[in-house]
Amino acid sequence: MADRHAARIEALGALAVDVAANVAAQQTVVVNAHLVDAPLVRAIVRAAYRRGADQVDVQWSDPLVRKVRLEEAADRALGHLPAWRHELPTKLGALHGAAISLVGDPSPGLYDEIDAERLGRDAVVIPEWGQVIAERTVNWGIVPSPTREWAAVVHPDLDADAALERLWTQIERVCRLDEPDPGAAWRARSADLASSAQRLTLAGLDSLHFEGDGTDLHVGLLPGVRWMGGGFTTSWGRDHLPNVPTEEVFTSPDPERTEGVVRSTKPLLVDGRAVTGLRMRFEHGRAVEIDADSGADLIRELSRRDEGAARLGEVALVDGSGRIGPLDTIFRHTLLDENAASHIAIGRGFEFTADEPSAAQRINVSGVHTDFMIGGPGVRVTGRTRDGQDVEVLAQDGTWRLP
Repeated sequence: MADRHAARIEALGALAVDVAANVAAQQTVVVNAHLVDAPLVRAIVRAAYRRGADQVDVQWSDPLVRKVRLEEAADRALGHLPAWRHELPTKLGALHGAAISLVGDPSPGLYDEIDAERLGRDAVVIPEWGQVIAERTVNWGIVPSPTREWAAVVHPDLDADAALERLWTQIERVCRLDEPDPGAAWRARSADLASSAQRLTLAGLDSLHFEGDGTDLHVGLLPGVRWMGGGFTTSWGRDHLPNVPTEEVFTSPDPERTEGVVRSTKPLLVDGRAVTGLRMRFEHGRAVEIDADSGADLIRELSRRDEGAARLGEVALVDGSGRIGPLDTIFRHTLLDENAASHIAIGRGFEFTADEPSAAQRINVSGVHTDFMIGGPGVRVTGRTRDGQDVEVLAQDGTWRLP
């Protein structure tokens, strides 16, 4: 069993280096991880040096340290980071470096007793990371890191060992580590997603309409902004797969043309706190009502962070051919859950989806980006083209309907 577990860690570490970030020889690599991720971090560091990396620098974080900050720091300190945290992405981009981030839920429930306003105010998105992504100066990848702590909340009906085993088996499945050649499997899936994105772009859609239980939402789309999915390529020609796993195609919508009501179809985890039954009402592109069965105060606080925080920055479609949705598991992390169902995000949009500067200027600007899932069985997605034709996009069973 110990050998099996070690082999899993080595395989996932190699996937992060070889497929997700696609680390090149002589690169500087930054790894972002929690302390609990140490075994997988060591595997990534080993794989990166074997690929010829010159430097691999690990940026550790500890949720318990963050909790102390939230409990004890002065109000004026919340929402701010030291200057060097903002400088790191820019300097890495100048080096044409690589970045790998490990995600999961390392400390479930740790922030449940923290005041929602303080937690929301201290949720910091480093805009410089968004800038290097937009400029395509870094090859980067995000992969899940299975841990006992995370497994316990994903599979609470199992004992600790069985829960971890179940989570690892699921991660192997959705990351395609069960394939003879995971890299080839991801190249094929990436091509499928890119094809779906191209079909959506060529359809010339002006808007999307989501219909389901508690959802009747119209989302306007921007001309000159394309749909994307699958792999990215840096400005200097390095292919990489930013999210492993990924099953979505996405775009940045018109931040002024969202109307109607929407209900989340899955819980989401925001800064370690679960938000369930999220409901929003939009008028003229802005979320004017936010409610939830739990966690509403946190989402309201995030939506007040700046002018764009209550407007849409992303709309993404997930069809029924992916591997995550059929598992029927709430993973309590956006990387996995958002790839199980279509979703939207309030906050920052993606400038790199625009084909021209005039279109990029209309994409939503914000310091936050909060995804939540709105699709799944029973949710139908239709579209209206710019010449006024109504077309079916996704059937209720998740099948693509576009030609």
